[in-house]
Amino acid sequence: MPLLRVATYNIHKCRGMDGRIRPSRVAQVLRELDADVIALQEVVSLSEGHKEQNQARYLADAIGHRFHIGETRKLRGAAYGNVLLSRFPVKDVRIYDLTASRREQRGCIRCDLEIAPGKVVHVFNIHLGTGYMERRKQARLLLSKEVLLSPELKCPRLIIGDFNEWTQGLVSRMLAAKFESVDIKLHLKRRRTYPGVLPIMHLDHMYFDRELMLETFLLHRSRMALVASDHLPLVAEFRLQAKTGKVA
Repeated sequence: MPLLRVATYNIHKCRGMDGRIRPSRVAQVLRELDADVIALQEVVSLSEGHKEQNQARYLADAIGHRFHIGETRKLRGAAYGNVLLSRFPVKDVRIYDLTASRREQRGCIRCDLEIAPGKVVHVFNIHLGTGYMERRKQARLLLSKEVLLSPELKCPRLIIGDFNEWTQGLVSRMLAAKFESVDIKLHLKRRRTYPGVLPIMHLDHMYFDRELMLETFLLHRSRMALVASDHLPLVAEFRLQAKTGKVA
């Protein structure tokens, strides 16, 4: 089974560290990643207008991927929320409402990707709230039979995105009890990844079922990535293995 290269990246509406909205810079970062699957957060997609205003389509076209939008709300008439870009065929798509406060609507998009004939991975792209109590409610929404624990999910699950949790909160504890997670200090020799230029906390995470064996993990810190958004992409490579422990 070939490696599955996955990235998560909050693109901050394509607004860079200089305050300018430049989707072309984010597109360059995506080309640098060369990932099979990319989970994007804070994407603005206006169907009408010039091509760069539809960020989901523009970025997908820039790297030749399929795209699916998980809209959480409207922003000046545009769809705003999470987007999943995939090199693989998408078998099914589900959108989940994770809104748990009046602060801001939040959500999750799940795409079932056929990474090889007969081999499917459920990829969840998540952006949680900034409030402590808000995330506690979202933890219970996530770990419910309607979302991550749904009996219809028969294949390995990969949960990635911006969790807005920099301490061991309820979201981290509940997900760690059910899934494997990446110890960033083991792979990156650091505990902080955000903001990119001068990191003071760690907001972006990856959780996964044991059938997904983590091979490599890195923080993409190129010159363009340091200016394209306030977040830096996290990139991981997984190899799908059978539940018996044998590599598929």
